[in-house]
Amino acid sequence: MVLEVKNITKRFGGITALKNISFTIQQGEIYGLIGPNGAGKTTMFNCITNIVEPTEGEIFFNGEKITKLKPYKITEKGICRTYQNIRLFPQMTALQNVMVGGHSRISAGVFRSVIRTKSQKQEEKLLKEKSEELLELVGLGQLKDQFAENLAYGQQRRLEIARALASNPTLLLLDEPAAGMNETETDNLFDLIKKIQSMGITVLIIEHDMSLVMRLCDRITVLNFGEKLAEGTPDEIQNNEAVIEAYLGKEEEETIA
Repeated sequence: MVLEVKNITKRFGGITALKNISFTIQQGEIYGLIGPNGAGKTTMFNCITNIVEPTEGEIFFNGEKITKLKPYKITEKGICRTYQNIRLFPQMTALQNVMVGGHSRISAGVFRSVIRTKSQKQEEKLLKEKSEELLELVGLGQLKDQFAENLAYGQQRRLEIARALASNPTLLLLDEPAAGMNETETDNLFDLIKKIQSMGITVLIIEHDMSLVMRLCDRITVLNFGEKLAEGTPDEIQNNEAVIEAYLGKEEEETIA
């Protein structure tokens, strides 16, 4: 078991964004977290990475409780994420953006960075090489020297994934990676996430594109109004009447006057 979310509740004042949510993710899975707008999906991501601290409940990563750890400590443990709204450094190149993501894994401190020691230069060289490999992985190798702000929207999404991978995660959280993508870009994204899975990385994904989710995910949890509505395989979720009702609404019975 890679991740265990146990009875997580999050309140913002009088609003309960998440109520008693539990699920587990196994090593190597692609796990989906879906639900209508406002269901609490991104709040769950924020609780896992401790951008917001849960009001109640516990989260375990590889058997270790991480509920109250600082976000950077959670990244060091092996969890990294992308965001629903793109958060690149627009006036840095694609390569520089990825290298920023990898700096959490190098050991050179401020002193060695300032005086440019031999070991620091070697670490920077290795980081650059790895960052170039990640850009090739996401299909942006030829655009490594382009400023992030000049990349197409779908390319920026893939660049965010490359930057997250630079921190060597064992669990990658993707928040709506297909948002704004056309059909071809979404198909390419599917292939990329499957490649990431083949690298031994576990993936937790929030996504509104149900076709992508059902093709991609091994298991899925559905949230609705902050509560867990269903959990199961894609086939089980697609045939769950409560899930269908949450997404499509309940058909009113006709009344005879």
